[in-house]
Amino acid sequence: MRITLLIAILSLPLFAQSKKDNGADWPMFNRDLAGTRYSPLTQINTSNVEKLVKTWTYHFNRPGKQIHGDSPSELYQEITPIVVNDVMYLPSGDRVVALEPETGKEIWTYELPSGLASFRGVAYWPGDKNNPPRIIFTTGRKMMALNARTGKVDPGFGKEGTVDLEVPYDGVPTIFKNMLLIGTNFYGPGERHIGPQLEQAGGQIPVEHGYDVRTGKELWSWSGFPKPGEVGHDTWGKNFEGGDSSQNRTGNNVWAFALTVDEEHGIVYEPVSGPGANYYGGDRPGANLFGNTTVALDIGTGKMKWFFQNVRHELWDYNLPPAPGLIDITVDGKKIPALAQVGKSGYMYILNRLTGKPVFGVVETPVAKSDTPGEVSFPTQPIPVKPPPLSRVSFSEADIVTPEDTTPEHSKACHELWDKFGGLYNGGPFTPFPFHGPNSHPGIIFPGTTGGVNWGGTATDPKLGYIFVNSHDSPLTGWMEPNPKYTPGNKDGIEPYINKAAPGLNGFNAQAHDANGRVIGNWPCYRPPWGRLIAVNANTGDFAWEVPLGITESLPEGKQHTGTQSLAGPIATAGGLVFIGATNDNRFRAFDSKSGKELWATKLDYTATAIPITYLGKDGKQYVAIVAAVGGGGRGRGAAPPAELNQGLVVFALP
Repeated sequence: MRITLLIAILSLPLFAQSKKDNGADWPMFNRDLAGTRYSPLTQINTSNVEKLVKTWTYHFNRPGKQIHGDSPSELYQEITPIVVNDVMYLPSGDRVVALEPETGKEIWTYELPSGLASFRGVAYWPGDKNNPPRIIFTTGRKMMALNARTGKVDPGFGKEGTVDLEVPYDGVPTIFKNMLLIGTNFYGPGERHIGPQLEQAGGQIPVEHGYDVRTGKELWSWSGFPKPGEVGHDTWGKNFEGGDSSQNRTGNNVWAFALTVDEEHGIVYEPVSGPGANYYGGDRPGANLFGNTTVALDIGTGKMKWFFQNVRHELWDYNLPPAPGLIDITVDGKKIPALAQVGKSGYMYILNRLTGKPVFGVVETPVAKSDTPGEVSFPTQPIPVKPPPLSRVSFSEADIVTPEDTTPEHSKACHELWDKFGGLYNGGPFTPFPFHGPNSHPGIIFPGTTGGVNWGGTATDPKLGYIFVNSHDSPLTGWMEPNPKYTPGNKDGIEPYINKAAPGLNGFNAQAHDANGRVIGNWPCYRPPWGRLIAVNANTGDFAWEVPLGITESLPEGKQHTGTQSLAGPIATAGGLVFIGATNDNRFRAFDSKSGKELWATKLDYTATAIPITYLGKDGKQYVAIVAAVGGGGRGRGAAPPAELNQGLVVFALP
């Protein structure tokens, strides 16, 4: 009976679909279910993008009311709005708003009775003959639905417009026909257990859920931890107490901002995060499925169709923040339905999306072993034959900046920092942190926890066959040390060993001084580029082009094109353009998608750590919009907001 109901739900026709079928809208977080972030609009193109000007701004903070949460500087920084049927929708702190996309004028606002709306976005459902179109969003442990026309709570969804969630989810619900899909945040601290909450759930909390978008009724759920007798359970050894190490554990959640769906085959793709704790796994020997794994689920039933584990036995916080992008490719004359999964490890895995098999091959490569007591790191990791690494994955003394890269003074300071610690340890890709002993050197691990590639993921041009992705080189440095809070035999999930930074190492950055001894910069000690924008030819697995992404203005002229840290990701258009903010130099840029040439850049008041969108207004003009907010750069991530924080959505068009 339940399967029959699910089939009926998925086969129902959609009502009140967008009146436009010409690509004018940006109807969901990634623009489409395939996660391409590709717009067919061409009004703004390579010949005129240099003329773009700012046309309007929508400020999140309104006069007389400042929103202050636990992280006020991060309330808005990751928001991507949507545009459907000539209306723009987005969260705004303690509100959800509908705007005129040509002017920013408010059409309606909904103020939450308590808490904050998701700081990433909202979803649109077009409704049916019995239900109005809806805006659906998450807020803490709840999911809510508003009437898209009026902004009023829609009582037909869940209980008076609200569905309770077992675990919070900050991402954007993904809607396929009448199925609604959400993941979960990392529930609990960065330790093994969360105690009573997990015990009440029978040792596991589902990390992916499918709901009926009309009623809010949960239809299925899927757990990232395999149970005894299920596929993958044999990849978990015994814990310290001799029990099943896959049970009563945090992690293996799905925190992607939005999911991707193969509409033709009814498959949803789950980028599963890693198990807790991040840097020590002595209490969970084995590969630890389905941690750090791309999982394909039947969208109607939640049953697993295939899986591909990207990282064995997590020790680096190399979870899979973004959902994969889907693309059809041709290899050796054969058409292949493919996907591209990226993550913090710095690699891109191009897989057949129907089978999970690597298109260009993967080599189980021996990697450095952990010397932390009790840790049994996995002996190999799956490294793709193609594409090449998207970021730095190893390091040696030869990789320290030269005087030609930055300045002679900075290069000298970096070598002195290296010598101060007697060198830093790196054993190549997937190097575990070394144990802090009397003769040990601090580890320098590339990439660090913010990337390679973080939640920004990829954009795809299906006509070119190119996959666009931004990455950066930002390491973790330090050792594993005994945890002073640990006591043998404890059952509170506290690990015996934890990661600690080496005092004075400063993430392997060093200050640079001018001739008068004044500090002029605090720059990385590894050779640039420190961040890149890359186009991968998905049909060959090769880089089509790569360019530094971002500038370091404090460096001397002629040396500023270093690339920088970047959080968020790109979009692509049929006008031959790739738009991206993301960098901590506060720029918003457009590149030629065929060559990688930078064609336009504008400096914003704040860092644009959000994914942009483009759409066609009812006035016939194409617009490009991006959220620029404090956090991740500019004034600094986590910086206290000024008295009147001027964060906002910034919109551009041709004059």
